[in-house]
Amino acid sequence: MCGIAGIYSYNGGTADRHELLSIRDAMFARGPDGAGLWWGAGDRVGLAHRRLSIIDLSEAGAQPMREPATGNSTVYNGEIYNYRELKRELEAAGRVFRSQSDTEVLLHLYALHGIDMLRRLRGMYAFAIWDESTASLFMARDPTGIKPLYYADDGRSFRFASQVRALLKGKVDSRPEPAGHAGFFLWGSVPEPFTMYRGIRSLPAGHWIQVDRRGASTPTEHDSVSKSLATASTKPLRVPKAEALTAVATAVKDSVTAHLVADVPVGVFLSAGLDSTMIAGCAGAVGELRTVTLGFREYAGTRDDEVPLAEETARGLGATHTTVRVERTDFEAERARMLAAMDQPSIDGVNTWFVARATAAQGLKVALSGLGGDELFGSYPSFRDVPRMVKLFSPFAGIPAVGVTIRRVSVPLIKYFTSPKYAGLLEYGGSLGGAYLLRRGLFMPWELPEVLDPDLAREGWRALEARARLQATTNGIENYRLAVTALEMSWYMRNQLLRDADWAGMAHSLEIRVPLVDMALLSSVAPLLASLPNTSKRQIAAALAPQLPSAIFARPKTGFSVPVQQWLSTANKTNRGLRNWAREVYVHGDWRP
Repeated sequence: MCGIAGIYSYNGGTADRHELLSIRDAMFARGPDGAGLWWGAGDRVGLAHRRLSIIDLSEAGAQPMREPATGNSTVYNGEIYNYRELKRELEAAGRVFRSQSDTEVLLHLYALHGIDMLRRLRGMYAFAIWDESTASLFMARDPTGIKPLYYADDGRSFRFASQVRALLKGKVDSRPEPAGHAGFFLWGSVPEPFTMYRGIRSLPAGHWIQVDRRGASTPTEHDSVSKSLATASTKPLRVPKAEALTAVATAVKDSVTAHLVADVPVGVFLSAGLDSTMIAGCAGAVGELRTVTLGFREYAGTRDDEVPLAEETARGLGATHTTVRVERTDFEAERARMLAAMDQPSIDGVNTWFVARATAAQGLKVALSGLGGDELFGSYPSFRDVPRMVKLFSPFAGIPAVGVTIRRVSVPLIKYFTSPKYAGLLEYGGSLGGAYLLRRGLFMPWELPEVLDPDLAREGWRALEARARLQATTNGIENYRLAVTALEMSWYMRNQLLRDADWAGMAHSLEIRVPLVDMALLSSVAPLLASLPNTSKRQIAAALAPQLPSAIFARPKTGFSVPVQQWLSTANKTNRGLRNWAREVYVHGDWRP
């Protein structure tokens, strides 16, 4: 896990060394173990790196890394979990290695396979490779969007980095991007490829881009969650339920084992939920288990307190366990630092911030998280609510004027009695994308002019093309369960949960790995789940780790709760709720135009 950056002055001139150093060192927390810099093409291109040493801790694994035979150089952020298998294949093909790092595997794969290398990678990654023979920069990002990569292109120079705030240290267009501002209030996070700034874009998940002397190509997709799920929905594996559950359990164990690859100890975030306990059970079967639980003093002794059950699980698994409790005073003390570290605005991430802080305090550099389990195994309320809305309101989808009229008439009254979302049921509820927007949206589209400059809000809503992009996410997916999985993984998980895990973890120099967010796992499991619509996560957990405490299986699904509303309440008790937290993040995170 690292921070990467680069500048390519493709239209003549030289790259600014001081500028690149400023961008790189704005990401110090991402890589406190070392820093590197490389220049080439007559100083027209520079690559920079901040290192968090996890695989091959020696200087041989340092970056930027150059491959002598081709002259190609790379900077890379992430982990390739099948790098050892790939290395054996490459050595059999005659490639000679000088390190034990997965970084060097990327260089050799590119030399042999070019862009086709991406089909062979299992892991989380964002990397850039300078191709000496073509004087071009090749960049790519993993299909699920675990690792970020942002870029800015002014028509003369191309800049990239792992963080938006780092790129702001360079010469980029920092005018407000309407779609980013509208998108934040719409979702509670900024949907890719937008950021809050007009001149900075996110390379979309599962895409690559190339920059040569003519400039940057259009980002091109190499893999996607939606494509994998579309294939699964048309080719479900119809096998006996017991056999299917065993196959799912085997696939999860394989993913957890792959995610344990490291030359440093790996911990596990452990809550009282099934996802983290499944991962802990699998990890404990492989080797020494170290677990960390985050608790809240406000919840002590209540049904929301996850600590007692998590501690019971840790004891049962023989883990070396740490529990850390936080309270409102901790939140108040950390709020300014948290907002400063938040690379893009988000209404989530508070829990990840504190559990990452606690884990790093134990001397760990890597931790496994249960993130992605609800999306993969269909345990959010959206898996029930979204299909129900579509079935109920689809008759109105063909007569949109009715829905629009009902919404406009009802909005002035309905907001005083219940959620404003109800006003949009006829207008949005008849399609998967529209129903998902109602289910996940923070502010509704018609509310955006109330929280933003009206012109900015309207321009942003148009640029977002939210309804069309949501609907495109489910194209070709005939199974409702898998369609909602595609929506949850491509929107909420990618733009909020994974991004929060990145910035909150890296602020504490902690790499957070997500075994349940893995394309190999998704490809194996989705065809089975397509034929098991009524399978619960409890059944999967029981097949995967029957040694877990019985209380884990009996505990009702509640989600991981954080007392943010209590923490945000002011002396007059008026500042409550995530919508108000969104306003505070927007203002105090310094994202206002």
